[in-house]
Amino acid sequence: MKLNFLLDQLFRVRTFGPLDVEVTGLTADSRQAGPGILFAALRGETSDGHNFISQAIANGAAAILAETDVPTDYRGTWITVKDTKAALAEAADAFFRKPSDRLPIVGVTGTNGKTTTCFLLQHIITSARGQCGLIGTVKYVVGEGLEETASHTTPDSITLQRLLRTMTENHCTAAAIEVSSHALMQQRTHGIRFDAAVFTNLTQDHLDYHKTMEAYYDAKARFAEHLVLQGGEKKPALVLNTDDAAGRRMAREYEGKLRIVTYGMNVHADFRATQLTATMRGTTFTLEARGRSFLVRMPLIGKFNVYNALGALAAVWSMDLNLRQAVKALEDSPQVPGRMESVSDNKPFRVFIDYAHTPDALENALRTLRDLSPRRIITVFGCGGDRDRTKRPRMGAVAEAGGSYTILTNDNPRSEDPDAIMAEIKAGMRGETNEMIPDRRAAIERAISIAGGGDIVLIAGKGHESGQTVNGVVTPFDDVQVTRHILRNWTLPERP
Repeated sequence: MKLNFLLDQLFRVRTFGPLDVEVTGLTADSRQAGPGILFAALRGETSDGHNFISQAIANGAAAILAETDVPTDYRGTWITVKDTKAALAEAADAFFRKPSDRLPIVGVTGTNGKTTTCFLLQHIITSARGQCGLIGTVKYVVGEGLEETASHTTPDSITLQRLLRTMTENHCTAAAIEVSSHALMQQRTHGIRFDAAVFTNLTQDHLDYHKTMEAYYDAKARFAEHLVLQGGEKKPALVLNTDDAAGRRMAREYEGKLRIVTYGMNVHADFRATQLTATMRGTTFTLEARGRSFLVRMPLIGKFNVYNALGALAAVWSMDLNLRQAVKALEDSPQVPGRMESVSDNKPFRVFIDYAHTPDALENALRTLRDLSPRRIITVFGCGGDRDRTKRPRMGAVAEAGGSYTILTNDNPRSEDPDAIMAEIKAGMRGETNEMIPDRRAAIERAISIAGGGDIVLIAGKGHESGQTVNGVVTPFDDVQVTRHILRNWTLPERP
């Protein structure tokens, strides 16, 4: 592709040097720059790509995209823009032939529920129209039976556009994308035309990055602003959980600017759930939507999964899918890896693995399990290192209030002292119904060893993750695999 074609898609650029050069690829990594490759200098949290421009030039980069003016001694092709992140996303959109113009796309953002909502969207759309692509925390699905390992919840703009292009080549009928607040701040989804955007909720998380809840809200609200400004022929819908205060605020702020569809359990919601019934095997509820009623059955448990289902149903309705068909598809919804995943068949107690790693998510998980009327709930969890420290005592308090017994353990301590992390969690706990076992495998073994008939063990925090990060070293650790191995060797429990 000729560079001048890419430049036609970029906003406000200044150029230096020949523009008819051939571009065979894009990169933001100077080590991958070379002949035919456009190198974009991105400013990050810990490094600045502008410091590596000389390396990209030495490697033979075809062109440089930067926020600075061309050096006086440079004789190659140089493009100066105000924001290289946005410009690179626009270039990637053009380079991969604007896949979002040919592919219906729904994005999901929010603190909790993104992964499950996207899995439900993918399942419903695949059932109704054919294979739906998926980009999210657990995996990337780019065609029927075609998967890639997920590197980020929302990958960089080059990877994102490449995945969407691959989906179009593999005849996907739509795509469901998890959209993180980091991705919105870093312009990774810039250049994608969405058909619908789902906002699930806003609760405390990522304050190590956003610093304040108001800044966190502003990051999420960028998605709505993206819909307003995205251009193209699509008439996108903003799908909002109005049981959530941030969802109600967004509805007020974007009324008249976007087509808004609301969901929740309040009487004003366009998609409303009533008469919830939960068992160990699943959930049923009545859906009141657009003057019609539907009985919804799904094999997922928990009130939070009702919200996830509502968001998915409202989104596919906004994309003109048949609502009755969508409701029917939920009856055989897939188990989402690490999201309230049951791993204890044929045992007198139940064990669930859940990704809950925020105070709100852990509280929701424990409330869901209490609604199943267990004898006791034994909770195993920790908090990640080098992340928001303020949530640690809150999570300790939530675990103590919602469960019967808590075992604190490691959860990716990274560069921090694991004992110090657990001490900060325990600072939020008042009673003695807890213990600290730094080794996560030993903590899980302990929880299962004391579980008796009618008990539930909740192993929270890591969910689908397959590694444990300590001092920069990642070692294999999968809660599901470890737990199943322990359960295979399970014997009658001791009494605590």
